[in-house]
Amino acid sequence: MSKLFKTLKDTGAIRWVALLCLALPMFASYFFDDIFSTINQEFEDPSMVALGWSMADYGFYRSAYSLLCIFGGLIICGMLLDRWGVRLTGSIFVGLMVGGAALITYAISESFAGSRLCAWLSGVFAKPSLSLAYAGCAMFGLGSEIAGVTVNRAIAKWFKGREIALAMGLQLALARLGTAVALIVVPRIVELEGYIPFSETSKPAVVGMVLLLGALVLWGLFVAMDYGADRRGAAAGSASGAADTGSPAEDRFRFRDVLKVITDRHFILISLLCVFFYCCVVSFRKFATAILMPRFGIDSDVASVMVAMIPFFTLVFAPLFGAVVDRVGRGTKIMILGSAMILFSHLTVAFAPGVPAFGFIAIGVLGLGYSLVPAAMWPSLPKIIAESRLGTAFSLVYWVQNIGLFTVPIVVGHIIDRASSPVVAEYFFIGLAVCAIVVSVLLSRSSDRHPELRLDEKAGGR
Repeated sequence: MSKLFKTLKDTGAIRWVALLCLALPMFASYFFDDIFSTINQEFEDPSMVALGWSMADYGFYRSAYSLLCIFGGLIICGMLLDRWGVRLTGSIFVGLMVGGAALITYAISESFAGSRLCAWLSGVFAKPSLSLAYAGCAMFGLGSEIAGVTVNRAIAKWFKGREIALAMGLQLALARLGTAVALIVVPRIVELEGYIPFSETSKPAVVGMVLLLGALVLWGLFVAMDYGADRRGAAAGSASGAADTGSPAEDRFRFRDVLKVITDRHFILISLLCVFFYCCVVSFRKFATAILMPRFGIDSDVASVMVAMIPFFTLVFAPLFGAVVDRVGRGTKIMILGSAMILFSHLTVAFAPGVPAFGFIAIGVLGLGYSLVPAAMWPSLPKIIAESRLGTAFSLVYWVQNIGLFTVPIVVGHIIDRASSPVVAEYFFIGLAVCAIVVSVLLSRSSDRHPELRLDEKAGGR
């Protein structure tokens, strides 16, 4: 009888189509987030930009991404995810992500510059475009982060006990491909010679908006698929004599369950590993060009190619390493290896001979480590946290990560300002990498003492 009511999630091809519908919105999100990453030099001379932003203005705009996330937005929305489910919560925050991006695109356009809204805001803010873009970036940031949490929650729902590490690796690879495409494509579609009009500054945002609108359609398709899968699952439960009212009451999320999450030793270790590890890579990437150019005697074009290696490596290796975790397990040992690779990379940047080849080696190893740790780390959460609390758990990890990604660039910026060379900042990244190794070793030892958690088992526990 169960074959007659086989759910959509039990059909391999349908699962991978669902994954594609989940991953491509994150591709669009990552692309839009990096639309200015390789062209922010245009803000060095505000008089040559119609938008009128300076580098300080750009830094202020970028800080908005984590604003709502840090001040409780991620935690509250994660709890809502566990109460409302992936369809409703995801639809709200994918919509918020697209709405925030639309606000940014409008704020940096010529249409806004000549509007009544701009004239009204001019009486309140010195730079109305910056103020409106800041609000849009805050909306976009919260929407993107909760969309990311929802995507991970949905993957756990569709792939738990199956190819979950491979699925998360593929999602991660496609998302980071958005960054890689932005780093490569945006400098080639924007003309930065001479005076830069609104049309050039807003061009990458318009491209990003087109991608996000397509992502919105794909999310709608996933919602329909997930609804269909749940209906078939309920029908299968009814046919086998089980109650069709959903999860048992004791498995449903309660607000006091947050305490169960934040007091879990393994959850704390995974959260700490996440913040130390991601700050070693993501925060480094924000300053990589400034560090690599003087360290290895290269120009900005070569440095940008080096930095672009990071997301391109994850495109290839994140799914591969995810498949390895599914097949062989040993996830905590893989986290140790990946953290050690990050440390090796930063040691190479700091102390290797100033030959460009060593720079490429260091960034290549960084890209491998950046693929290896998440392939094992993210699939570990569904193993230690009940599904009814999984959205809260993912959002809490993202919250801790955002605190690090908000504060570490500030610290590194001050180090570079005060140091004789930007390379001095590498000592700070080396310290973070050492912390990541220590935490991953502690997690591995705890896994050895608690085999019932199955942190080092392969998919399905076979």
